[in-house]
Amino acid sequence: MAPLSSIAHFLNGALFLGHLVIGLFFWRFYAKTKDRLFGCFAAAFWLLAVERLLIFHYGPENLHVPAVYLTRLIAFLLIIAAIVSKNRRTDAG
Repeated sequence: MAPLSSIAHFLNGALFLGHLVIGLFFWRFYAKTKDRLFGCFAAAFWLLAVERLLIFHYGPENLHVPAVYLTRLIAFLLIIAAIVSKNRRTDAG
């Protein structure tokens, strides 16, 4: 049972690091362009990194904790809101 737990923790850490790096990638584009879409994507991926921390804290076998679902829900809603906002904006000139 211990090796499975070790692998789960390793993969959780890899996903955490991946979400942080992707968030930094989008933040760099936000800093260059000041486009809200990139800022929202950066924030969403950082929220997904927080979700990975919560999974590490509660354990991979306790994914039914409401904090994990709420964090994931907020991140995905932020992505959807950013895309809808970007598509609704019109160029004034």
